[in-house]
Amino acid sequence: MASITERLEACYTGVVHDVMRAMGLRDFTLPPYLRPIMPEKAMAGPAFTVLGKADLDADPHETLLAWTGLLSKAPSGSIWVSQPNDRVVAHMGELSAETLRDKGVRGCIADGLVRDVNFLLDLGFQTWCAGHTPRDIVGYWLPAATQVEVKIGDVVINPGDYMVGDRDGMIRVPLDIVEDVIERSEKAIATENLVRKAILQGVDPQQAYLQFGKF
Repeated sequence: MASITERLEACYTGVVHDVMRAMGLRDFTLPPYLRPIMPEKAMAGPAFTVLGKADLDADPHETLLAWTGLLSKAPSGSIWVSQPNDRVVAHMGELSAETLRDKGVRGCIADGLVRDVNFLLDLGFQTWCAGHTPRDIVGYWLPAATQVEVKIGDVVINPGDYMVGDRDGMIRVPLDIVEDVIERSEKAIATENLVRKAILQGVDPQQAYLQFGKF
């Protein structure tokens, strides 16, 4: 039987969005400035959340000690979801990504910048970010907490909430409704396939909408 992660990853974000909108939910789509380095690669999984802050007086050794300790906390099967509260330095790079990948972490969402993008691509470590910079965290940034509520744009993400992203964007699905959302999304995809088939057979699009209730 497919896992929750596998089933959610097979549901494209357009249909997940429409399902959640129809359920009356709001503020679940991450800002469009966050983009994947591999647009062709979908990603889903539960969030391992990271909260951080810039500290201009941080000791270089302490920043690296804290960062490496942070890497050890991310569980296999999760997605690293970081609110660094910073747009100056990189919050993911080659060695960190390789460590996380080897631990079974599925990818990264950083509301900020990353570096070593060519290496991340070679590793196949899906990374969502706002941009790139060669500058690192040393002597500048420290983690404040893990597995706490974080906010990216208007989206509040709790530890364990599911994330699903593809070329169109990234969505947060609350943990307590993820199975319901998946079931509804799978049904919607099946209906869309019927609409697509009808359109390809020459059925008028409005007629197809009225027949299947979806377009």
